[in-house]
Order: sequence, then structure tokens, then C-alpha cells
Amino acid sequence: MLQTIDTIKLSEKQKQQLMRLKTKTGIENWNVLCRWALCMSLAEDSTPPVEDIPSDSNVEMSWRVFAGEYADVYLAVLRDVFQKQSAYIDGVHFSDFVKLHLNRGISYLINLSSG
Repeated sequence: MLQTIDTIKLSEKQKQQLMRLKTKTGIENWNVLCRWALCMSLAEDSTPPVEDIPSDSNVEMSWRVFAGEYADVYLAVLRDVFQKQSAYIDGVHFSDFVKLHLNRGISYLINLSSG
């Protein structure tokens, strides 16, 4: 089955973290910060920790808005990494896998910005 992503909806915690990053960096768009966060997490060889990440904020964007003009490239990379890491995170669906990487990446950006 081919994995796809329709929308990305952030948790309230992620929203608050990204608001702090927007203030510190001057970067206005959620999707830009989220793309950087996703790439930072995907650059790691390890799998992100499995946790339940609620979609409880009012920040939601379509996959095309999230990934921009390179949406197909991001999706291909995610599919490849999912295939490689799925054995280590048994039972995690593709959409949750994306949320885990995004969550870890946002944490990385927060840690970088507070240093």
C-alpha cells in the first residue's frame, strides 16, 4: 500500500514551541519551520521515540502547503525512511511515523534556539 499524507495537524505543545521559534528566528511561516524540523529528524539514523502525539491545536496545513514545491521529494524520502525504520517501531502507521519525526525535529530546533 502506497503511503500518503493529506494534512499535518500540530499538537498544542508543538504550536507553542513553534511560536517561540517564530519569535526568535523571525520566520513567519509554520511550514518552513516544520520542514526544517522534519529534515533535522530524518537526518538522524535512529528512530524517534514512539509516543502519542495529540492533534489538539488549531494549526493544520495540507501536505502541499507543509512540503511546498518539493512535496513529492519529501514524501519519497519519508517513504524510504519509513521502510527502513518500520521494523524498529512495530505497529506505527505512516502518518504517525511522520508525526514522530516532526515532533523530534521541533524538539531539536527548540534545543538549538535556547543554546
